[in-house]
Amino acid sequence: MANPERPRLIIHDFLSLDLCKELEFIHKSCGTVGYRPNVFSTTLSHLIATNCGHLIMPFVPIRERLKEKAEEFFGCEFELFVEFTGLISWSTGASIGWHSDDNRPYLKQRDFAAVCYLNSHGEDFEGGLFHFQDWQPTTIVPMAGDVVMYTADSRNIHSVDEITGGERLTLTLWFSRDGSHDEDAKLISFLSEKQLPRSIHETCSFLPQPASSRMYWFPPDTASTHESGFDICFARIHAHGYDLYSLQDISCFSASDSSNDLSEVLMAPLRLAREHEFFDEEFVNILHVLQAVQFYCWKASELQTSGHEKRINVVPLSPSQREEVNQLKHVFLKDERVPDKLFSIAMGNEHSQQPFNWAHVSAAVTAWEAYSNKLVKEMLLSLPYWKTHQSIFSVPSFDLGK
Repeated sequence: MANPERPRLIIHDFLSLDLCKELEFIHKSCGTVGYRPNVFSTTLSHLIATNCGHLIMPFVPIRERLKEKAEEFFGCEFELFVEFTGLISWSTGASIGWHSDDNRPYLKQRDFAAVCYLNSHGEDFEGGLFHFQDWQPTTIVPMAGDVVMYTADSRNIHSVDEITGGERLTLTLWFSRDGSHDEDAKLISFLSEKQLPRSIHETCSFLPQPASSRMYWFPPDTASTHESGFDICFARIHAHGYDLYSLQDISCFSASDSSNDLSEVLMAPLRLAREHEFFDEEFVNILHVLQAVQFYCWKASELQTSGHEKRINVVPLSPSQREEVNQLKHVFLKDERVPDKLFSIAMGNEHSQQPFNWAHVSAAVTAWEAYSNKLVKEMLLSLPYWKTHQSIFSVPSFDLGK
């Protein structure tokens, strides 16, 4: 029920759990440093910049549905533009006090907000309750699939409690009546500038390309030393029990070398290691590794029952290789306890309780390639329509020739 003084809307089960899991996969395989301490974000522009523009496809119908619902509820049909779309996760220690979403001069274009919860309080994280300053309901308990919409002005001042465990994940959109802040036009322009594949048969077209290494380096707590900083991608891989083995000769580096000195190692081919062996399949860079690992986490239950029998090559790590693996871990994780604390929820995933099998990881790599190729095709077929209309929308399947 709308209140003219405190307009807000809560919709339960707006997103399916499967869709929540897909967006979680995208965020955890692409996310970078966020705008607050212990916060991580994935914007659509970042996806495009890292050659992952195809991953915006799952967002397209969601953005349409949310914009239509906002226009209907707030009585501004055909007036709104999506100003921002992003996946945002809050880890242990993150919080924000009382504020409105237009509380800075550079945010005054924001008229309405939509926060979609992608995981659940009490199951995936502790703390992180959402509070409105007044009027009912004053407290929102985040549950996967639910959405809360509200005006971005001072009528809906709100806060988020500190996260005390796990990682709280949302899809957040802001809407504006000002067309000059239309996110669609900017994204289409960005896509048009990219060197996109001419054909879906270019097999490397969906392989991610890391942005500046600084975007993936989580700075240390101001009260701590630099020893607590870590590489986000490396940390997420580590949280699932994996290590990385570089195909480059890193023997010339010492354990005291900085992450800057070794950053190019993560941009070059890598192999995935676990305990005392490594998977003898080459990944082009750390984002390639991370997307395969996170896809496996997303689809683990399906892959473990698929009867995958592909022959795989797993090689024991030699003592010198084990030393190199540990050296990389020391350089990019510093104090392992810090990323373990922030990403500890990953250790509780159902698949981690199942017997580990490299064949399932191999199956995940193959399935991830098929998933990516499908989205690349959809994006390439949709882009001409987007350019014509200067709007990102779901192109009917009959127009795409399906």
